[in-house]
Amino acid sequence: MKPSVRFPASASLLRRLAYASIIANVAIVVTGGAVRLTASGLGCPTWPRCTDGSYVTTPEMGAHGVIEFGNRLLTFAVGIIALAVLLAVLAQRPRRRGLLPLALAVFLGIPAQAVIGGITVLTNLNPWVVGLHFLASMLVIAAAYALWRRTVEPDGPTTPTVPAPLRTLALLTTLVSAAVLVVGTWVTGSGPHAGDQGAARNGLAPEAISQVHADGVFLLVGLSVALLFAFRAVGAARAARAAAVLVAVELGQGLIGFVQYFTHLPAVLVAAHMLGSCLVLLASLAVLWSTRERRPVGPATEFVREQPVPATA
Repeated sequence: MKPSVRFPASASLLRRLAYASIIANVAIVVTGGAVRLTASGLGCPTWPRCTDGSYVTTPEMGAHGVIEFGNRLLTFAVGIIALAVLLAVLAQRPRRRGLLPLALAVFLGIPAQAVIGGITVLTNLNPWVVGLHFLASMLVIAAAYALWRRTVEPDGPTTPTVPAPLRTLALLTTLVSAAVLVVGTWVTGSGPHAGDQGAARNGLAPEAISQVHADGVFLLVGLSVALLFAFRAVGAARAARAAAVLVAVELGQGLIGFVQYFTHLPAVLVAAHMLGSCLVLLASLAVLWSTRERRPVGPATEFVREQPVPATA
């Protein structure tokens, strides 16, 4: 029996750091939601300082200042993880194709997202800017997910695992998922959780835009269920499992969305819905990734997943 094929220590560390980056970026979305849901969006009324005379919160600013400043500090923690990922990519020898652009995208996306967050404060929580702040976080999460997937793949060319029409359907489902996220920010901008009592709303009718959002969710679930059965029909087991997870996440997210709407948007459910948005995005990307695979260029290398090598005669 030959020994198992394993990742080298540096590749294993990079994989773990990339996974930690996904978790950290999802976490800061949830904590950012907590800032809004506790009406602490202007706890630090200016940016990049917390007040005109201080970079940190002061006792006079109370709990709202602590919550808002705490979320700003978390940005540095997320940035440190992204920097560690970037350094791990640069330290790899030989350096792998495709990792550096993704690592840079995540690393540079965090300060860009922070700047948009600063603009939300400077515009007194303009709901359209707040929505853009959330969507920027979604883009960073998508880049972090792509980076993590590349760390566990070999460097060979991509090979389809399902027929072309199903790859197109998977791409369409991902685009609809993104559209649902965008419309969700419009719903949020029309609702009661503005982040501060004096913050403006976007002027859209909450009932009407919520119905548009719900219609998008119904379309997304329908496409996802169609993918699930289509993948099973062609014997694409890995893709079918990914689609099943997506459907389960969507149903859970939809249930939270309906309950929060009919219970007048309690803060706990809104926070859970924000977490669910991140999970729907990640599950959608997992389905998209399941429609193709990368194969090693030559014999099994250090980047092949750990698995026993069968005995030879």
